[in-house]
Amino acid sequence: MAESSHISFSRELDAFQPITLEEMNSVKLMNRVDAKFLTNEATLRSVLRDAAAAGYRVLVTEGERQSPYDSVYFDTPQMRMFYDHHNRRLVRQKVRTRCYVHSHQAFLEIKRKNNHGRTSKKRIAIEPIETMEFAGNRDACAYLAKHSWFTVGDISPVLETLFTRITLVNPGLTERLTIDTCLAFKNFRTGECADLQDAVIIELKQDGRAQSRMRSIFLEHRIKPARVSKYCIAVTLTDPQAKSGRFKVKVRTIEKTIGKKLKTI
Repeated sequence: MAESSHISFSRELDAFQPITLEEMNSVKLMNRVDAKFLTNEATLRSVLRDAAAAGYRVLVTEGERQSPYDSVYFDTPQMRMFYDHHNRRLVRQKVRTRCYVHSHQAFLEIKRKNNHGRTSKKRIAIEPIETMEFAGNRDACAYLAKHSWFTVGDISPVLETLFTRITLVNPGLTERLTIDTCLAFKNFRTGECADLQDAVIIELKQDGRAQSRMRSIFLEHRIKPARVSKYCIAVTLTDPQAKSGRFKVKVRTIEKTIGKKLKTI
């Protein structure tokens, strides 16, 4: 994939107190509310400064405050999971593998959304070499059949997504924030590649009973909620045959946010 220049956030991240994965995983958000937001790298720099001043902590894994992720999304030959989302089906699923590059851990993940808009995720560990093809892993195949509508024979790899993630936790341990930058995609079926340039996708997971300082910070920087699916945006950008009219509106929103046109590379 072609490389593009991105802002370095090292100085801003050095201002945060660290939190370990073990500490973060001890936080249970029992009445969780999730929301996504969209911004650009220049605005994120200011958001990080405000978050550090407000006492947020940054997740440190393998000694790093930014972690590269490599995900592969699977779908049926008819792209059922993509079109279920596009057609606003309330109950839907996505199947992907995810590799945490620094730790060399990998998982098969099944994301499910119910008719109340709540999302759950189940996963099973796999080997990093199985992220593209896990048919030889009997445990993973059985897990997929048990927890999804699909079997390993129904689906195949469609799209790879690469990005760098920053994870923040508030002082009261009542919310987590994932911040994804350097988003890039490769479509295995069309051979097309694309990236989101300096767009930033943020997901806020918080205890619905607690006030959020981060929401106030977003408001101060004019960052608004935005429902953005990496998989669906990536397919829209890399597959001209996909019927993706609804997601083209999302693409234009991203372009407005970064002040640039998105295109294949």
